[in-house]
Amino acid sequence: MAFRKALKGTAIIGTGAAAALLGLSQLSEYRKTQARLAYVAAEGELKQPFKDELPTRQAQLSTLQDTEEFDVLVVGGGATGSGCALDAVTRNLKTALVERNDFSSGTSSRSTKLIHGGVRYLQKAIMKLDYEQYMMVKEALHERSNLLDIAPHLSAPLPIMLPVYKWWQLPYYWAGIKMYDLVAGGQCLKSSYVLSKNKALELFPMLKKDKLVGAIVYYDGQHNDARMNLAIALTAARHGAAIANYTEVVHLLKKTDAGTGKEKVCGARCRDVITGNEFDVRAKCVINATGPFTDSLRKMDDGKNTNICQPSAGVHIVIPGYYSPDNMGLLDPATSDGRVIFFLPWEKMTIAGTTDTPTDITAHPIPREEDINFILNEVRNYLSPDVEVRRGDVLAAWSGIRPLVTDPNSKDTQSICRNHIVNVSDSGLVTIAGGKWTTYRSMAEETLDAAVAAHRLGGGPSKTVGLVLEGGQDWSPTLYIRLVQDYGLENEVAQHLAATYGGKAFDVAKMARVTGKRWPIVGNRLVSEFPYIESEVRYAVKEYACTAIDVIARRTRLGFLNVQAADEALPRIVDIMGKMLDWSDKKRTEELEAAKKFLYLEMGYRSRSEQLTGTTEITLDTQEVANSVLIDRYTNRFHKFDKDSKGFITTVDVQRVLQNISVQIDENALHEILNEVDLNKNGQVELNEFLQLMSAVKKGQVSDSRLAILMKTAEESLDLRGPVTVDRSGGGV
Repeated sequence: MAFRKALKGTAIIGTGAAAALLGLSQLSEYRKTQARLAYVAAEGELKQPFKDELPTRQAQLSTLQDTEEFDVLVVGGGATGSGCALDAVTRNLKTALVERNDFSSGTSSRSTKLIHGGVRYLQKAIMKLDYEQYMMVKEALHERSNLLDIAPHLSAPLPIMLPVYKWWQLPYYWAGIKMYDLVAGGQCLKSSYVLSKNKALELFPMLKKDKLVGAIVYYDGQHNDARMNLAIALTAARHGAAIANYTEVVHLLKKTDAGTGKEKVCGARCRDVITGNEFDVRAKCVINATGPFTDSLRKMDDGKNTNICQPSAGVHIVIPGYYSPDNMGLLDPATSDGRVIFFLPWEKMTIAGTTDTPTDITAHPIPREEDINFILNEVRNYLSPDVEVRRGDVLAAWSGIRPLVTDPNSKDTQSICRNHIVNVSDSGLVTIAGGKWTTYRSMAEETLDAAVAAHRLGGGPSKTVGLVLEGGQDWSPTLYIRLVQDYGLENEVAQHLAATYGGKAFDVAKMARVTGKRWPIVGNRLVSEFPYIESEVRYAVKEYACTAIDVIARRTRLGFLNVQAADEALPRIVDIMGKMLDWSDKKRTEELEAAKKFLYLEMGYRSRSEQLTGTTEITLDTQEVANSVLIDRYTNRFHKFDKDSKGFITTVDVQRVLQNISVQIDENALHEILNEVDLNKNGQVELNEFLQLMSAVKKGQVSDSRLAILMKTAEESLDLRGPVTVDRSGGGV
């Protein structure tokens, strides 16, 4: 640290100095490698009291209440807070962690899903000869490598293409990307390379070909962020940390220091959000790792503290997988307003983002329509005109709050800190704020170093480099084959379980129920088009899931991938959790409504519904439009199924009507029928899609459409029976 501080203020001039700067940073590489090997060797010596079975949430709460004093109490269950708990407990410190919502419920589950050093930060470091920014990239690349090693089931290298449309940019971008490889050194994932125009289009056929001169491909990491966060927290629990979600801090506890006469933080008054029960958790050191809510806890410590968090909202959208190749991302380095947009394959879908706009701090950020449209417009700029980028293709959208911070120790309190800050208050509260996902481990290490020094905790150095996370120990690339062979799971489901739970996938498979079919033998899906199965809901409870939202958003990622599919899965999820947690009928209804509200507001369902009902276009030819009787007939037929005027129908809507006319159709068959007409493959048929279908049927361009025949037959039966109620279960959205 002394070496880094000595160089921090040094002026660096010229290209030779830039090269020297690179060389200086490599001096510690050998020592870091040796230290890392030592830490990996030390992993086997670490205590793991809950190796076989995790304690229940109730047992964790009892430990929090019954322990006389912890060494460390971490407030905040995001990536950084969970990382602090893991770092502390593996130093043999008695550790506790409380989170007022669920683990990873905030920013840590709403990222771009990248594990990266930051190409744009390196560009700024070189252009401005900024050593601090350069070291930030260097550190992030080291952490990227470590994270890929310790959670191989949840992360993997991802090639990202940077398309080039001007000849002079090709050598410019190539030099920058090669520098990125060089800074990574021995931890470079794979070497970057240049592609010709033809080869670029072969690998990314959706790319706009006009004026394209070539492309550069480099590698970064990608991960399942919420599951990664959970793996960190569960690993801490395995090693003996007492962790509890839905446990909020009411106020900090303080006592007068006998030596100085000053008040010192000595713990926190906590409340179980689920039961309302309050209790004290005493600790020698309290760590504030609350992300965007950093200032709330700082003001509990001292009401005179000024705000250091300057929140920024980043919106992402999910669109169908056909918008991008299965294993190739895209980087737009210069959007219309200077921001960077990533366009990445993720969980067989395509994720695009992010934006960067000032926002208010809230526990429930909502994606704005203007941000969604901004991302769509940027995507259109890079895709071929043959690919129609439609608003209706947005399957989910979310907003995450990035906690940018100012350093309270800096003279310039208005200047945004480019990295993170660790601050120890006069009363001993340790605050870690800022930073990014990739560097959570090094941030936690720095925080614990500060805590140990300030509170004389002992415990030795950090042991988290190379420490394998939950599920990573017994994972292998072929693990899914054993799941198929040993349990009779579908191949897609087995691959999903292996990539989500790693070696713990066998525990999930053991909980799977028999399907009653020839194949698969076990593993009933929650929804037919996604590989999530019912036993994952049961296993989620063991992973401290307390609500239906925990399951659709963070134990599975269904809510982030397709809000309509998540909405359809909710009744079954609530039913399974209700039986395991002994929920009353009232509690089940509350859980269902809360989850629907979450999808509607925070996952973009509201924006989607408003867009579909407000701007749906009827694409029939002039002659047909003139025939208003025909248009009205088709529209009325559609609205017999779409009773709540959402602008679209799903299998749930169709099934309700069919039940009223005593017609039974297998759910999978019904999905197939709707899929024939579902042009944008979003799990629902919109009014314009239905009108296009009826137009094609009338012209003779389509024959034997199962949906057209089904809806016509149902309409005739309904007319004979009179009006029937087909409201969606639970009210719908």
